[in-house]
Amino acid sequence: MGAPLEHDWLTNVNPPGWPRPRGYANGLLTAGEGERILFLAGQIGWVNGVFPTDDLAEQFGLALDNVLAVVKAAGGEASHIARMTVYVTDLEAYRNSLRQVGEQWRQRMGRHFPAMALVGVTGLVEPRARVEIEATAVLPRP
Repeated sequence: MGAPLEHDWLTNVNPPGWPRPRGYANGLLTAGEGERILFLAGQIGWVNGVFPTDDLAEQFGLALDNVLAVVKAAGGEASHIARMTVYVTDLEAYRNSLRQVGEQWRQRMGRHFPAMALVGVTGLVEPRARVEIEATAVLPRP
């Protein structure tokens, strides 16, 4: 995990080996008496800053891998994800690859389905990104 922020109830979360983000946090984790809430920044389908593919379904899987890396760095697992928003740059390509997207999902998330939204967008900050996923997880006390 990361260091506490200016508030003692928020901790910056960054997976081991990932570069320090600039101008945002990959995850912010609340501290308190009960469950902890992890707010995840949008994650895209790249590996170490490189896009290994332009395929939407494969980028979806890689973006999920990155979401799960942040959740795991905070001490959680896939089943702790409570809310997810998926942004895609091409709704038609998404619709045409539902079977492949579903396979990517099942490999990583099994039958866990958080509250979700899918949003079509005209573009993302990284021009090659076709998918971005942001999420919120509710983690049990360690």
